[in-house]
Amino acid sequence: MKIEKIQALRGPNIWSIRRKKLIQMRLDLEEMENYPTNKIDGFRERIEKLIPSLYTHRCSEGVEGGFFHRIETGTWMGHVIEHIALEIQTLAGMDVGFGRTRETRSPGVYNVVFNYIEENAGVYAAEESVKIAQALIEDKEYDLNACIQKLKEIRERVRLGPSTGSIVEEAVSRRIPWIRLGTNSLVQLGYGVNQQRFQATITGKTSSIAVDIACNKELTKKMLHDAAIPVPVGDLVVDEEDLSGVIRKIGYPIVLKPLDGNHGKGSSINVNDWEAAKIGLEHAQKYSRKVIVEKYITGYDFRVLVINNKMVAAARRVPAHVVGDGELNLQELIDKENKDPRRGYGHENVLTEIEVDKDTLELLDKLQYTLETVPQKGEVVYLKSTANLSTGGTSIDVTDMVHPENITMAERVSKIIGLDVCGIDIMAENLTQPLKESGAAIIEVNAAPGFRMHLAPSEGLPRNVAAPVVDMLYPPGKPFTIPIIAVTGTNGKTTTTRLISHIVKSNGYRVGFTTSDGIYIQNTMLSKGDTTGPLSAEFVLKDPTVEFAVLETARGGILRSGLGYSQCDIGVLTNIEEDHLGMNDIHNLKDLTKVKRVVLDSVKKNGWSVLNADNEYSMKIINDLDSNVAIFSMDENNPHIVKFAKEGRITCVYEEGFVTIKKGDWKIRIGKAKDFPITMEGKARFMIANVLAASLASYLYGFGIEDISNSLRTFIPSAQLTPGRLNIFKFKSFKVLIDFAHNPSGYEAIEDYLKNVESTKKIGIISGVGDRRDSDIRECGKIAGRMFDHIIIRNEKHLRGRTEDEINGLIIEGMQSSGRDVSYEIIPKEIEALKHAMGMAEDGTFITALSDVISNAIDLVQEYQARELLEDDKNS
Repeated sequence: MKIEKIQALRGPNIWSIRRKKLIQMRLDLEEMENYPTNKIDGFRERIEKLIPSLYTHRCSEGVEGGFFHRIETGTWMGHVIEHIALEIQTLAGMDVGFGRTRETRSPGVYNVVFNYIEENAGVYAAEESVKIAQALIEDKEYDLNACIQKLKEIRERVRLGPSTGSIVEEAVSRRIPWIRLGTNSLVQLGYGVNQQRFQATITGKTSSIAVDIACNKELTKKMLHDAAIPVPVGDLVVDEEDLSGVIRKIGYPIVLKPLDGNHGKGSSINVNDWEAAKIGLEHAQKYSRKVIVEKYITGYDFRVLVINNKMVAAARRVPAHVVGDGELNLQELIDKENKDPRRGYGHENVLTEIEVDKDTLELLDKLQYTLETVPQKGEVVYLKSTANLSTGGTSIDVTDMVHPENITMAERVSKIIGLDVCGIDIMAENLTQPLKESGAAIIEVNAAPGFRMHLAPSEGLPRNVAAPVVDMLYPPGKPFTIPIIAVTGTNGKTTTTRLISHIVKSNGYRVGFTTSDGIYIQNTMLSKGDTTGPLSAEFVLKDPTVEFAVLETARGGILRSGLGYSQCDIGVLTNIEEDHLGMNDIHNLKDLTKVKRVVLDSVKKNGWSVLNADNEYSMKIINDLDSNVAIFSMDENNPHIVKFAKEGRITCVYEEGFVTIKKGDWKIRIGKAKDFPITMEGKARFMIANVLAASLASYLYGFGIEDISNSLRTFIPSAQLTPGRLNIFKFKSFKVLIDFAHNPSGYEAIEDYLKNVESTKKIGIISGVGDRRDSDIRECGKIAGRMFDHIIIRNEKHLRGRTEDEINGLIIEGMQSSGRDVSYEIIPKEIEALKHAMGMAEDGTFITALSDVISNAIDLVQEYQARELLEDDKNS
């Protein structure tokens, strides 16, 4: 078996709109295509022995054990690999369950699709599942435990931490979109101007001054003391002389901790003698030259969490420990404790496995214990000096037991320090009494406090502490996204996108849009190239200045990674025509429709899908969409338009020379098509169709008729504004048209326009696209033969696996089938072909260059225009 390709889908895709995170593996079964599982001796027994938990997979049988039954009766290896990939992820603490395996048109080649939680782990699961299947086929040993451990390590390396993850989960439950910024825990919630950022539990609203104060323990202590908040007595020390002086003042026991430390690093607690104090000082100074020495407060370690100046949770924290039974030694007790199903690797479970480290050994040494020591029955042996959950500690929820005075005090502390998310560490016998009465004290105030102890305490009620964070970032009524109009289709996407963007901008919004020639923010190109994929969409949605997004969305990006957004307000489908067929398992218009409709399936239920009523395949999906639907047509008598009118629904039509919105039988005319410059005085019908699509989408969003009309009148097509979209350059004796048309439908649109162009001779510069079907290349040649008097055939920069002679031969075959005797010549280089055409131009010649390298062609023509002007100046 051979993996041909693995790709991670990260947004709505052809397999699922709801399940955005999918691995798609293209797998060639090779000789295994001839061996379903019931033809492999012992396969059922071996897979059941290696991964017995696969018994829970119901498969199409619908009952537990269904997958094993399928193996017994015979299923193909792609299906088996799908289930293995799902199960090994689940065994590694990433519970997944969606999968699909479908054969492609290439015999024995399958698309194996399954969901993932962490992308890197999903890719590893894809690769390893094939190795596992191969080992089972060949009856070879496979170390499944090593595979699961590797997956856990990948997961821990790349996953969001528990606190960050909980906020993301809460946002997702409210349908707030999110984007991970980089590979750490920096996250963006929402889009554009309405985004909010946070990292761990530091939010964009967190004061940097407050963080600095919290990180300076001595300053924090002084500010709290000055505000009559109980804190331990003590002082700062830098050497043993200082340390001795402080101990003389406050006495033992003491606590030593680095001034700039966090998470308990470098701390020593309950120190009772001078030798231990010196060791504690040395340990603390590994993290900070200045060390805080305080009186040790007896009691329990409590954490109170305050968000947006309101207490939301409190927990008692207990350091990692074991309880003796009089029989097992400490190492055996630790091993037994780690078998608790609540404990796991990293953050996968409620509790973390206890690891024996330097801190553990030092604590045991103080007790004169070793790992072989057998504690007495009932004896509690602490294994860590701090109560952090990440080192194996446990937590007990005490939120409902906190005295009202302590709640008020905690909320005061958050305001005194200035933290929006504030973790307050308290040493006390309990929190049911006011701190001042119980002799307790606030030990520390933490910026970016961890949420795990509150989200999943070892004992007591879990608290959804992520909810108040999201409430703070997005109070009721505050928007979290921006309007998104997505445009897809075969032809006309870029022009329609630009038209809508111009209308949006003209109505006062700061618009970001993506096209096949670049990413733009307010008409300023920020990135050049084909930017119609998900990363480009994300670029716009991450920009904090963007108020409205218009996103051209092409098939390539959808197939490669899915959409770059979760939902859009309006989806526009310009048309579905033959283009790029025979690639990436897209063989016909039905397949292409499945790809394009992903955009429409992502439209919000109360949003709008805009479809072309003149396009057969566009209309085939009209009844399958969950959103509102509106249609446009170049013919108001189109049967679909007539039906919509009877139903009182919204359409946009070209009638009697007008672009018109129809609501039932009512007509609202936007204006005469010929008055909109993009239509070339109404001669370019395909541009009128683009105007219909853009007008309808804009109207449905809520823009007024007059505003749309004025915007369309001020949209002046040019090489700068609409590069490669019907760009016409005028010379004294001839004209040059440059357009991006590259498929039969695009050629037909140019043919329709040229019928209205008066000229003495029409010269065409064309090429065949190497990754198109033979029939498509021939058809383009045939259309070119009909519309040009002379043709120059040139070559594309990228032949995509074909030879020049092969492509040119197909074009010539098409030209010869046009029914006209058309002269032609072959000039391989596009620039040379264009120079030759302009050199042979006579009075009244109209040259049409159907170019794939738009910028080069435009630069050359503009250079010739400049020369002509210069010569005119010299002669005048």
